[in-house]
Parts: sequence; structure tokens; C-alpha cells
Amino acid sequence: MSRFNDFNNPQVTALPAHLKQFIVDQNYAHYTPVDHAVWRYVMRQNYSYLKDVAYYPYIPGLQKAGLTIEKIPDLQEMNNALAKIGWGAVTVDGFIPPAAFMEYQAYRVLVIAADIRQLKHIEYTPAPDIIHESAGHAPIIADKDYHEYLSYFGSIGAKAMFSAQDFELYEAIRALSILKEMPDADGAEIKKAEELVAFRQDNMGEPSEMALLSRLHWWTVEYGLIGSLDEPKIYGAGLLSSIGESASCMTKNVNKLPYTIDAVKYSYDITKTQPQLFVTPNFQNLIDVLEQFAATMSFRRGGEYGLQKAIDSKNTCTAVYSSGLQVSGMFTELATDSDGNVSFLKTTGPAAISAGNKQLKGHGKNYHKDGFSSPVGRLKDLEKPLEELSLQELKVVGIEIGKNTTLQFESGITVTGKVKAIHTENNRVQMITFIGCTAKDEAGNILFDPAWGVYDMAVGEKITSVFCGAADKDAFLEIAYKSATGTHHPEYDEHTRQLHKLYQQVRNRRHRGQDFGYLGNVWLMQQKFHHDDWLCALEILELLDHENVEHALAAEIRAFLEHKAATEPEYKKLITDGLYLIKHPVEQKLVV
Repeated sequence: MSRFNDFNNPQVTALPAHLKQFIVDQNYAHYTPVDHAVWRYVMRQNYSYLKDVAYYPYIPGLQKAGLTIEKIPDLQEMNNALAKIGWGAVTVDGFIPPAAFMEYQAYRVLVIAADIRQLKHIEYTPAPDIIHESAGHAPIIADKDYHEYLSYFGSIGAKAMFSAQDFELYEAIRALSILKEMPDADGAEIKKAEELVAFRQDNMGEPSEMALLSRLHWWTVEYGLIGSLDEPKIYGAGLLSSIGESASCMTKNVNKLPYTIDAVKYSYDITKTQPQLFVTPNFQNLIDVLEQFAATMSFRRGGEYGLQKAIDSKNTCTAVYSSGLQVSGMFTELATDSDGNVSFLKTTGPAAISAGNKQLKGHGKNYHKDGFSSPVGRLKDLEKPLEELSLQELKVVGIEIGKNTTLQFESGITVTGKVKAIHTENNRVQMITFIGCTAKDEAGNILFDPAWGVYDMAVGEKITSVFCGAADKDAFLEIAYKSATGTHHPEYDEHTRQLHKLYQQVRNRRHRGQDFGYLGNVWLMQQKFHHDDWLCALEILELLDHENVEHALAAEIRAFLEHKAATEPEYKKLITDGLYLIKHPVEQKLVV
């Protein structure tokens, strides 16, 4: 497991095992000098622009998250800083499943992709990377109202129903993002991957709860604006980490809409800039909209609606009885009474019984390996729900350990057998165990036969909640869906390693003083062997301008960069913005 288990961060330590499986080592030493230069360029550009349009003061936010402009963040340093505001951070391998991502948020842990974008994708990458996750999400995390929304969103998202189509789309997006970050990716393969993403996006069927929640997440956490429609500020991490879209999004070409529950109707494409963005007047509005949506979800509605969603999802789900008992498994059948109330439920395959999200001793999926079924509802001619009876009251109605009894439900289901055990918790009856038990529905169909063994009957008048996943995930040994597709980690050839050395010499010159290294020689080597590279040239020019020396060399480099910007459109904005910052540098006190 990752070294992050050793972090002295309470939030990371509290993560359950099923989430820790996604954590990977950051391997800080694997970042190249080019990687640090990419980080530095993006962060300097971000500060130069975002100090005027970002909602939260950018540099104070960076400092509170343990970040600097000069170097890629170390996760230990981030955790030390984030712990002060009740958060933590871990590194993962690219995209992780939405349900797991949401649950991390609920535990107040930022999920940060360990990799960093390539130089050719310096403006934007569809792949999650350390720039997006740390420079995008972390600076605003110190805002209390915002991080309360973030963790609350995670707690709701962790219970959302998802579908097989959600997994298929996740895999397609993950594969595309990995492919796009491969330096030698084949254009035809990228086109094929893009077409697969588009096909799966267009053939999702009715969106699941998770798909709809992902839209709300996208239009707030990732691409949200705050303030007035005329003069909004940026708070979404996708915008804060994109030096291209953070500028273009503020133009009139991008429609600005008030953020309401209607945002759930707008799908998104991670590979393209956004045609519209949503503006919230404040963070409380985000919570209000989330509450509106949560009221429609299975974990709030329960009953027939929730159970049918569970059956349709074909995933492990949990049904919560009004007694507090939780049944986890793959639901395959339900029945309702004449009033539409759930009267019976059934799972197929391994199931588990829990209470308070803790599996009951002896009731794991090895014991209930063939599934679980039980009636739901009230007993006939009983004034109170069965779960509210005391042990003495149970005896009065004939329910006593060691005694035979017959229970007749209002739905018509009859359960007959000898009571073996009665499980109660918080003064509520949650389960009655029978031996020699027969259970039948109103039509006489056998629901349980004595030959099948011991019958554990759940107790509860209603199904109050249904959510995706097991109640006790770690005890259930439910391995959260984890992609078998790994991200690409390049093997650098000698030519590229020599370029890294040139970048390192420039970096050494910046941090160790002007007597270290010879920038003219670096420039000559770059021109001779790496003529296409522009960022190293920009960094050399920055140092020369700052030191106000070697004017002829500076003029030569400037001419090279200006020519490249004029003749190669893909570099025009990057170089022009870089030259602007040389003349209007970020204050040094902000970068150390």
C-alpha cells in the first residue's frame, strides 16, 4: 500500500480500505525538470490572470493548501497544510470511478492525480493531473462554505445509484484521457477513442442518479462561476487550472446562466470547452440546489421507487428498514401491497445484514451466500409496528425465544416457525430468527421452506432508504470498481534526458544564483539539439531579463520566440503570455 498510510493526517488515516486501494505513491523524484517548468509556467500564468477573476484570493489559497508557484507540490507538505482546515489529500492513478471520487469528498480528502500534463498539453488536458487537482481544487478549499458544500456533495454522491452504462462511459473517458497524454499516441487511435466516448455519451439511456449528480458536480465544482451574471468570478477547478479556458470563459461567447436545478439537464463533454457556464450568487445556493436534487434520490425516497432503482442498477445496493436494519446485496425482486407499500424484497447471490453501517456478527455474505428475502410491513391487528415492541410486548403477542409462533402481515404474508433469536438495537426489534420456518404469500406461494435452513426475518414497517453499495463496504469485501487500464508512464530516451538536463541547469541558475551554470551554453545546446522547444528558451530569457545581463543573447532568444509565435499558431498565446510575464513578473514574495 502507499506511503500515504503514514501521513499524520486524520482525514487520510480515517479512509476505509475500499478507498485506500486507489491510492498510489506520488514518486516525487519521478517528476522531471520539464514537469516542474510546466507547473511553474501554468501557476505563474494563473496568478497573473486569476488574481483578478478568481473568487478566492489565489495566493493565500495556495499557501493554505501547502502549494507554491515554483515547484510541483509534495503530498506530505499538502497534507500538513490541509490538516489545519480538516482536509487531507492522496494521489491516485488518473480517473477513478465517480462513486469512489464522491466518497473521498465525503471523507474530506482531495483526490489528486499523481501525473502531470505534457508540455504539449500545457493549456488543458482531459486527463486528471496534479495541476488540475491541486492548483484547481486546493486553493479554494480553505473557504469554509465551499468545503462544506464539497464534503456534503460527496456524502450524497456516495449513495447515488449508478448503471452499467456509467461504468462503460467512465472506462471510455479514462482510456481517451490516457491516450491523449501519450507522447507517441496514434492519431487514428485517438479518433477511435473519441468516437467511442461520443457513442457512449449518446447511448446512456435514462441518466442514472450518478450521471445526473455528475452534471451538477461538473457545473459547480469543476466549472462553476459565482457572483452576478454580468461580473462573475471563477471558483470551478477546471477553469482555475486551465490557462486557456479561464480566459476564454469570461468572454461573451460563453453564455452565463443562473445556477438552478435546471443545470442537471445540461450534459457535458470533457474534451471540449464549455458552451455555457452557470453562475451561483453564493455557495449556499449550491447546497439548496443539491438538496432539491437529493430529495428525488432513492436514498431519500426509499420504498418501491428506491428498490426498483436498485433492481434496475444490477449492482450491490442497500435497503434500510424503518427499524434501522440494513440489507445489502443485488436486489432482484420486490412486491407491494394494495396501497403500493413494499411488502416483500429479495436479493440474489451473496448478501449481508448490517445496522448503523456495521455488519452484524455472523451475517456476512458467506453466511447469506444464496441471497436474502424478507417481508416488509405491519402485522395484522397490531396497534404498533413490530419494531417498536418491547421484549415483554413481544411475549404478549406470542413472539418468544424457544416458542412456536405465527406472524400474519397486513400484506397477506404468513411466517410460521420456532423463534431462535431476537435481535434488537437502540430499543428497536430489527430481526427475528426462526427454525423450522415456512413463509408464504397471500396466494400460498412458498417464500421460505423449512428445508432451506434457518430463516432470518428482517423487521420493519417500511423501506426508508435505498442506496448504492454495501452498508459496511469493508466487511462486505466489496471491491469498488477499479479499472484495469493503467495510465501511461513514459520511458525517456537519451535525447529527451539531455533536454531535461538543460531545463535543470536553468532551474539551478534560478535557485542557486547567477554564478551557477552558463545560460549561453544552455541556449546553444537547445538550439542545436532541441530547436522545437520553446519553454526552456522562455525561462532563459526570463533570467537574463531579470539579471539585466547578456543583452545580445537575450535579443537572440527573444527573436527566436517571437518568430515561433508568429509562424506556429499553436504556440502564439503561450509564448505571448510568457513574454508578457517577463515584463510584468509575478512578485517574488508570492512564489517562495
